[in-house]
Amino acid sequence: MDNNSQAQSSEFYAKHKKVYPREVHGLFATLRNTGVLTLLGLYYFVPWFRWDGHQAVLFDLPARKFYIFNLTFWPQDFIYLAALLIIAALALFFFTALAGRLWCGYACPQTVWTEVFLWMERWFEGDRNKQIKLDKSPWAFNKVWRKSAKHTLWLLFSIWTGFTFVGYFTPILELGESVFKFTLGPWETFWILFYGFATYGNAGWLREQVCIYMCPYARFQSAMIDKDTLIISYVDSRGEPRGSRKRSADPAQLGLGDCVDCTLCVQVCPTGIDIRDGMQYQCIGCAACVDVCNEVMDKMGYNKGLVKYTTQHAIEGIKTKIARPRMVIYAILLTLITSALIYNMVTRMPLELDIIRDRNALYRETNTGLIENTYILKLINMDKKDHSYHLKASGIDNMKLIIDTESIIIKAGTSIDLLARIQVDPVELKKVGYDIHFDLQARDNPALHVVEKGRFIGPLRRR
Repeated sequence: MDNNSQAQSSEFYAKHKKVYPREVHGLFATLRNTGVLTLLGLYYFVPWFRWDGHQAVLFDLPARKFYIFNLTFWPQDFIYLAALLIIAALALFFFTALAGRLWCGYACPQTVWTEVFLWMERWFEGDRNKQIKLDKSPWAFNKVWRKSAKHTLWLLFSIWTGFTFVGYFTPILELGESVFKFTLGPWETFWILFYGFATYGNAGWLREQVCIYMCPYARFQSAMIDKDTLIISYVDSRGEPRGSRKRSADPAQLGLGDCVDCTLCVQVCPTGIDIRDGMQYQCIGCAACVDVCNEVMDKMGYNKGLVKYTTQHAIEGIKTKIARPRMVIYAILLTLITSALIYNMVTRMPLELDIIRDRNALYRETNTGLIENTYILKLINMDKKDHSYHLKASGIDNMKLIIDTESIIIKAGTSIDLLARIQVDPVELKKVGYDIHFDLQARDNPALHVVEKGRFIGPLRRR
């Protein structure tokens, strides 16, 4: 390869440079840390809570039951999951249109876990300058033990993260007992290690590269924002021309703006960008640059807000419009779908009746000349109490319902399959097919009542 080819190749493939984010304090740092502690607190401790004799939040895949505190969901309730995903997508659109990448800066798992890994890194390696110095130093005892201790803690924390993740699908007390007794199953072992090492790799090693290169949200966010969206911006008209100066100096006499070119906004950025270069897709909206710039402005005796949350219209001197069409549409859709979901969950009937018609034969004729259809009825009691049920059928005059049991008793949180036969006198059949209805009602609670439609098929009548 000649020198020209090597030069061209180096332009396309720049070697990754590690980003050393400087620790920052301020309003937005406090909000971010509060979000980290709240979200991780919920993630790690919720599986240990008990509720009505079961784990408070448990997605029991083998039993096909999903417990969320007082609610128990079945596979038939997956429509709620679809609604939640729609609500999550609309909420993302709404808040992005309102204030940019709020999700990325404060609540994204990548941001949350990376922040914790940065805390652990600072415990062993010190602040930004000490970390840079340590990485440049030769391998000696001090460097080895600090790096080893950091990675050991990272790995332990990652494995605990994977263990907690699996604890949402396997009762966490049973899972912990299996770990201590070395009886962990292959699937639990796989997912603990897989999720653990994914956390270790993403939050410990890849960090900002996930946000810059792997996350699709960074690429399409520009389609969801406009000039009225709150974004973190450097006020160019106030800060330029930038330059260093003494605190006592008058920037006007020096022909300078308020930016002292300290580069602290670059040093605190977790993705290593310079906010003064304008809006960039790598910006995750964490507002670390806002906090550190406000500190510098305070020290210099200048007004805060050289870097701040603002809109492009505000920077241009145009009034910002919050209630614009896309915001109104997002808000209406969010309100309607969320209200519908809450209403359906509150009024949800904890009783399910599924009808499966015997497809091996359209119908059969009994010894007494009656036309018979056979059905498998799947009855699910999603209530927390055992119930005895009464079943009846309607839809054809003088039809007869025959079941194999005198009393239908279903225990709480269980289901049964019931063989049911419908018999009809041929003289009552004026056409080939009829809609019929199965009516299931709890004997001790009339409110537990469902009606489902089935199909009865008879012989083709010849003229």
